Order: sequence, then C-alpha cells, then structure tokens
Amino acid sequence: MKEQTEVRALKEGRYVLIDDEPCTIVSLTTSKPGKHGAAKARIEGIGVFDSQKRTTIQPVTGKIYVPVVERRSGQVLSIMDDTVQVMDLEDYSTIEIKLPEELKGRIEPGKEIPFLHYEGRYKIDMK
Repeated sequence: MKEQTEVRALKEGRYVLIDDEPCTIVSLTTSKPGKHGAAKARIEGIGVFDSQKRTTIQPVTGKIYVPVVERRSGQVLSIMDDTVQVMDLEDYSTIEIKLPEELKGRIEPGKEIPFLHYEGRYKIDMK
C-alpha cells in the first residue's frame, strides 16, 4: 500500500518509494528555483529490505509515493539455519523471515521481536 505526498513534505528518516523500492530517506537537499525553472529536490535513500543506496531528483512541487510500511511484533517459533519462523501477534499468521548475520546469537525461540511488513515482504527490525 502506498500514498502520494508532495516532495516538499518529506523529511529525513521517513520512507519514500525510489525505483518502486521502499527506502529510508538519508538526505534531502533542495536547490533554489532558476530563472525559468522550479526548485528541485535531491532525495537519497537506503532500501529498507535490500540496503542499497538510491537517488532521485524531483521538482519540489511534484508528487511522490510514500510506502505504508507496517511495524509489527511477533513471537519466534523456531530458527532454521538462516530463517526464522515468526507468529504475527496481530492476526496469528505464521511467516518466515530471513535472519541477518548480526542477529544470529540474539534471537531465540519464544522471544518477541519487532518486524517490518510491506506488500508481502518482511524484515526483522532489531537495533
């Protein structure tokens, strides 16, 4: 799910769709309007699910899509190699999420963890 908003309403740390990929805004710079043109905004973001850096340049008055990324919590049911089986605590559905290397020792069965959900994609969101 996504919604449209004006580029001038975006802020660092929020989400934006760049190349149809949800990204967290890392930097947002605007230029002054020229003699015959409108002000432009340069948006740099890092992909939420793939951690790739992406950049887009849009007019400040233009519209851009903002993804609705849901933050949920779930209970870990089991851990299999690099996959975690999690039960969503809202609707009790069971999903499998890829386990990042840096979280291998910190997650154990029975523990409650936060995760992100956007259009059928999931990511564990532990700092």
